[in-house]
Amino acid sequence: MSKYRMRAAALLAAGAVAGGATAATLTATADDTGSGDSSPSADSRPGPGGPGGHGRGGAMLDTAALAKELGVTEAKLTAAFEAVREELKPADGEKPADGERRTPPTDEERADRQAALAKALADELGLDEDKVSDALDTVRAAHQAERRTDLSDRLDTAVKDGELTSADKASVLKAYDAGVLGGR
Repeated sequence: MSKYRMRAAALLAAGAVAGGATAATLTATADDTGSGDSSPSADSRPGPGGPGGHGRGGAMLDTAALAKELGVTEAKLTAAFEAVREELKPADGEKPADGERRTPPTDEERADRQAALAKALADELGLDEDKVSDALDTVRAAHQAERRTDLSDRLDTAVKDGELTSADKASVLKAYDAGVLGGR
C-alpha cells in the first residue's frame, strides 16, 4: 500500500474512531427522540446507546456529577429523571412514519429540549431553573472536554506509533472541534 493510501486509511480510521467515541457524548436533550434517556438506568441497557453498543448514547450524562452540582443525592436525581421522562417524550405527531428515519434536531430544537429538561428537573427537584440549567451545562462541558482529551490521547498514541502524523492529528481534532466528527 502506498504511503498516501496508508495515511488516508489511518486518517479515515481515526475519524471513524473519533466519530464512534463522540457519538456517546450526546446528552438526553441532544437525543433526537427527546425522551430524556439520560437517567442512570439507561446506562445498564445493552445494545444501542448502552455499554458496548452504538447509537445516540443519551445515557452518558454523568448523574453523580450533576447531583453534586445541584446539591442533591444521586438517588433523588435519578428519581427526578424517572418522573420527568414521560413528560419529555415527543408527541406522537413528532414520530416518523414506519420505515422513515428521524432527522436530527436543529440547534433550536436541541436548545428547546435542553430548556425543557432543565425546567422539568427544576420543578421536580424544587430548585431554581437557572441553577439546574447551569449545572447541566457544566456537566456537559466537562464530559465534552473529557471526550476530547481521550481522543487527543488516542491520536497521540497513533502519532507515536507512526500511524498518523502530527498534521493528521491536528486535522482530526479540528474536525472534531468543528462538529464534523460528532464534537460539539
